Amino acid sequence: MRPQVLRWLLPTLILAIGSIGLLPTNAVAQTGCAAMPTAAELRTALVSAATGTGVDPVLGPGTDAGGIFGGARMWGAIVDRSGAVCVSTTSTTDPTQVWPVSQQISKAKAYTANSVSLDDFMLSTARLYTFVQPGHSLYGLNQSNPFNAAWLAAPGAPDPAANLVAGGIITFGGGVPIYRDGRIVGGLGISGDTACADHEIAKRTRDLLRLNPAGGPLVDDIIYTEADGPSVFAHSLCPNTSRNGVSLGDEQP
Repeated sequence: MRPQVLRWLLPTLILAIGSIGLLPTNAVAQTGCAAMPTAAELRTALVSAATGTGVDPVLGPGTDAGGIFGGARMWGAIVDRSGAVCVSTTSTTDPTQVWPVSQQISKAKAYTANSVSLDDFMLSTARLYTFVQPGHSLYGLNQSNPFNAAWLAAPGAPDPAANLVAGGIITFGGGVPIYRDGRIVGGLGISGDTACADHEIAKRTRDLLRLNPAGGPLVDDIIYTEADGPSVFAHSLCPNTSRNGVSLGDEQP
């Protein structure tokens, strides 16, 4: 083959190989993100989730999420099935009025929920809480995959993590896997309030975006020993805990 012909064909071959997943290019990650909600759609869902507007009746419509701010000051992030960050935004028009640490936590929660879930196995980050406590089977999991701090942005700045894997493991409420047609497509992470309120906003936001698993919005819901009895999937109560519109009390001293 003539050198000039090879030079002409090479870019086409690289694109073709990347499109079928044989090359770990950003183009492959972008394909996964293309079908995800936009930042504007995610923000709209976050705002509605804080007041329970339009959510499934089992999620407590017309109620807030409890916690400190009622779920009204949130960072939200979505990753695709590869773990690449697709969307990251706040529920407020002024991102400086949401805890800065919540940007990192929301991205890590999205990554975690996606990374431990399958088509037929849904595991929210809330259900990892007891497993990682001292004496339990996943103790130390939080240190297994550090978050890449290079993928953080100043409030309102372009997200350097777009279409890249930021990683991170978070094992308290606020991360849920997301689904289309019964297949897992990624994860949603929420942070900005108590871990319990974060979980409420996460499952409401997933519902509003129509990304629930086949079993419905409660299949991976948060579990509290105080309300449900002992479970290895249990999470502690938080200050002003609310679940699906019902007040459950406060974290004990």
